[in-house]
Amino acid sequence: MTAKTIVLTGASDGIGAAASRTLVADGHTVVLVGRSPQKTAALAGELDAEYFTADFADLSQVRALAGELKRAHPRIDVLVNNAGGIFGDRTRTVDGFEKTLQVNHLAPFLLTNLLLHTLFASSASIVNTSSAAARLFGSIDIDDLNNERDYSPNKAYGDAKLCNILFTKELERRFGRRGLSAVAFHPGIVRTSFASDTTSVMRFLYQTPLARLMGLLSPEKGARPLVWLAEGDPGTDWVPGEYYEKHGVAATSPQASDEQLASLLWRRSAEYVGLPDDASPGQSKTPAM
Repeated sequence: MTAKTIVLTGASDGIGAAASRTLVADGHTVVLVGRSPQKTAALAGELDAEYFTADFADLSQVRALAGELKRAHPRIDVLVNNAGGIFGDRTRTVDGFEKTLQVNHLAPFLLTNLLLHTLFASSASIVNTSSAAARLFGSIDIDDLNNERDYSPNKAYGDAKLCNILFTKELERRFGRRGLSAVAFHPGIVRTSFASDTTSVMRFLYQTPLARLMGLLSPEKGARPLVWLAEGDPGTDWVPGEYYEKHGVAATSPQASDEQLASLLWRRSAEYVGLPDDASPGQSKTPAM
C-alpha cells in the first residue's frame, strides 16, 4: 500500500480519532484537525502526528487553517471532511449562519475550495462524512438554507448531511476531469458523544442505555468505511461522485440526484463564504453580510 498524506478534520474524537489511529498504524501521514486543543493535542501526542485546531463555527479560523495547511503540506493525497454535529436550539454563528449548516457544510466547503490548488497538484481524493439522516430528515429549500422558517435539530442536520452529498457530486462534476475524486459515506450509527447536547430524538438513541440495546457500532467499526475510502483508489476501489453505506453505493434522498440543486447549492454556498463561483481555485474574498 502506498503511504498517503491525509488531512482529517473532526479527528479528536469518535470515528475521526479511531480512523486516525488505524491510518497511522497503516503507515500514512495523518494531519489531525480538531476543535478542542486539549483533545487534539492529546491524540497527536499519542500518534506522534502533526495537528491543527479550528472551530468551524468561525469561518475566519477555517481560512487560517487552510493557509497553515497549504504552507505545511504542498502535497495532500486525501482530504477527509469529517467534522460535524447536530445541535440544539437554532443559533447563529459569528458569521451569521445557522450553526448546523455552517459546521457541517459551509466550513468544509470553504476549506476544500481554499485547498484546491494543492488538491489538484496532488490528484487528491476528497472524502465527505455524510449520514443516513440525509434520507430520513433532509429536505433542502435553496432559498432557506438557514432554516429560518422550519427549524428543528433533525431537519437542520438532515439538510446539512444532504448538502455533503450534493457537494460531493458537484465536486466530481466540476473537477473530476481535472484529477480530483470525491465520495461521501455514512459510517453507521456509532456509539459516540454525538447529539449529547441536544434535545433531538437522536440523543435518546445515542446517549442512553438504548444505545447498547440497539447494537450501536463502536467508533473503531464506524471508522472502517472512512479508512477504506481514504486508503482506496478512486475508480478501482470506489466510484467517484457516489454515496456509500457499508462499502456499497447506497440510495439516499431523491434530492441528492438533482444536478440543478447541486449547482445552485454550490453557487449559494460560494456566495455565503465569499468565494466567487468563477474564482480561480483557492481564491476568496470577504463575504458580503
